[in-house]
Amino acid sequence: MNKNNKIFDSSRQALIKNWLRLTLADNDFTLTHLAADAGARRYLRIKLPDQTTLVLMDAMGPQNNIRQFVSIAELLSSHGLNVPAIVDTNYQDGLLLLSDLGDNTFLKTLTNENADQLFDDATSALVKIQSIVSTTSSLENYSDEIMAEELALFETWYLKEHLKINLEEKNRTHLNTSLKLILDRCVNQPMVFTHRDYMPRNLMVCEENPGILDFQDALMGPISYDVVSLFKDAFISWDEEQILDWTIRYWEKARQNSLPVPTDFGQFYEDCEWMGLQRHLKVLGIFSRLKYRDGKQHYIEDAPRFLTYIRKVANRYDALKPLLVILDQIEHTKHEVRHTF
Repeated sequence: MNKNNKIFDSSRQALIKNWLRLTLADNDFTLTHLAADAGARRYLRIKLPDQTTLVLMDAMGPQNNIRQFVSIAELLSSHGLNVPAIVDTNYQDGLLLLSDLGDNTFLKTLTNENADQLFDDATSALVKIQSIVSTTSSLENYSDEIMAEELALFETWYLKEHLKINLEEKNRTHLNTSLKLILDRCVNQPMVFTHRDYMPRNLMVCEENPGILDFQDALMGPISYDVVSLFKDAFISWDEEQILDWTIRYWEKARQNSLPVPTDFGQFYEDCEWMGLQRHLKVLGIFSRLKYRDGKQHYIEDAPRFLTYIRKVANRYDALKPLLVILDQIEHTKHEVRHTF
């Protein structure tokens, strides 16, 4: 076992193994660690003597609502989406036994040659997700309060904690003005079932493509949110012309399925760009928090990708010129750090 994984101590190991022996009727099994996600969950692959594999989600702690995971998994499955099947549950101890969707994520598999097909599969599944109505899902709303709290992470964790930037009053006003504009643009979009992390790392290449993971934080949110998450990802970048093409293809499917996208594609693409600003500013804060609070160092290495996304959009809209002032200060600070020895 990973000795650096404090949450997975010897007593937790014993609890898990004892539960699995009961659940698997004393079948022999082996456990291997799978990659942890950015949250507090851990995953292990279980291999049985007949070579069948299952996945154990270890989600101890109050921040991991496994009942929500199970509820959403069952809802998505009932609408024809490929998610891990729930094999067994141990709500008291925060354990779930799941079917195994394999190791081939879209992120590992995507190439220029197969991207069109994989993203076509992903957007077809996304349209199914977005077609689930709120009365069926009983999900909470991705409210302006939640979005505002997320945007605040940018200054608190990325600017102050990571870059050690304390904004002067004028620049704080610039930032707050920009964040208010972004928030207003996002909360006024039509709301649909929103995965909230619909990106290549959470999509699996399967026979029934795609397999969908990490959906437990779903809310009723802006219709452009999952679209921009898919095409402007944290870990892989595409040419803007290619993103535009894929977004058009999604928009056409959405219209064919009577989803509430604008009838004018240009309007929808603007919505995607403004929604992307909310997500990318938020994620810069989250990745910084993962480093300084949670000891997960590597996520912040992708900060330049997000800054590039943000700057390209801010350059296109006059109302966002104040945000460029902040981006320029970030670049100046990073330059100074690089040249201080």
